[in-house]
Formats: sequence, structure tokens, C-alpha cells
Amino acid sequence: FFLQRAADMLSLTVNSLSLNAGLPAVRAGRSPAPAMGVKSQALPFMDAPAPLDGSMAGDKGFDPLNLSGSFDIKWMREAELKHGRVCMLAWVGYVAVDNGFYVPFAPHVSSLAAHDAAVKAGPMLGLLLAVGAIEAISYNAIAEMMSGETDRRPGDFYLDPFNLCSTPEKLESMLEKEISHCRLAMFAFSGVVTQSALTGGAFPYTS
Repeated sequence: FFLQRAADMLSLTVNSLSLNAGLPAVRAGRSPAPAMGVKSQALPFMDAPAPLDGSMAGDKGFDPLNLSGSFDIKWMREAELKHGRVCMLAWVGYVAVDNGFYVPFAPHVSSLAAHDAAVKAGPMLGLLLAVGAIEAISYNAIAEMMSGETDRRPGDFYLDPFNLCSTPEKLESMLEKEISHCRLAMFAFSGVVTQSALTGGAFPYTS
């Protein structure tokens, strides 16, 4: 009896192995988890957009409207630096005029009234031509950067007369400082114009 049962069990085992021989082996283990995006430093509850990979100075992953996904990040950084540099100069110029400093041939009026006065008297046309010339000169460098012909950094016009960026460490530090000051200056210039318009007075525009 026992020998018969053993023979039956052996027969079932052989049949089972022969049926499963053509089936692929199944590996035990967990399926890979989906990749998670890198969190934004500025907004930790959101993923940083892919173009904001931390390779540019001042990149904290702040782009809640995902503008970097719609426009070339190099073009956007070029524009950010340009507007920031203009605002740094503009804030100094705005306050200087309201403290009594005027360039030759400029109308002696407040900074708030200077635009309309310059348009009426004519100097604004000269300023417009000067700005147009600067834009025309810078066009080639920007176009070559955008097309990939050069490895130029956005905003880099190779201007360092005092050799402040003589080492990679100094360059990285200066780039970080510049973009921080650019962003602050854009807010500062908006604020100084608004405050002077609200108070109608001279610097520091408190009354």
C-alpha cells in the first residue's frame, strides 16, 4: 500500500514539473517605485520644474507658474539679469536726482516728473537711441548663445575690469551676489517709484 502511494506521488510530481517547464520563471521582489521629482527649495511642498536643476546661480526652484517650461531658461535668465541691472542703476539715479544731482542738459525736476519733462524737452529721444544702440550691439552675443553656437552664460558680456572673478570660487560668489541684488533692485525700484508718487515729496519719500 505504502509503495503504491509513493509511486503515485512521484508520478504527480513528475507531471507537474513537465507542465511547468515551458513557463517563465517569476522573480520575487518589489516592483520599482515611481521616480519622485526634486522638491523646490523655495516651495518645499512643490516639485522644482525640470529646467531649474540648480546649475544657475540663485536657482532655488521658485517657479509656481512653470514659466521655465514654456520659455528657454537661458532667455529668461538673460532678461532677469538685464532688468535687474537696469533697476540697480535706476534706483541710484532716481534717488540721486531727488537729492539734487543732475546730468548736463537734464531738466531740473523731480524723478517722478522727469519722464514727461524729458519727452517734452527732447533728451528722451537721445536716451532712446542710446538704449537701442546697446541692444543692437548685444544682439549677436545673445543670438549665438540661444542657438548653441557659444557656451556663453546668460548676461555675460566678459566685463570684469577689476578682475573680481579671477577664480572659479570668486566667480560663483559674484554670480550669486549679482542675481540676489538684481532681484532686490527690481522690488526696490518699484517701491521707490510707488512711494514717491503716493507722497509727492523728496527722498526718503515719507511725506
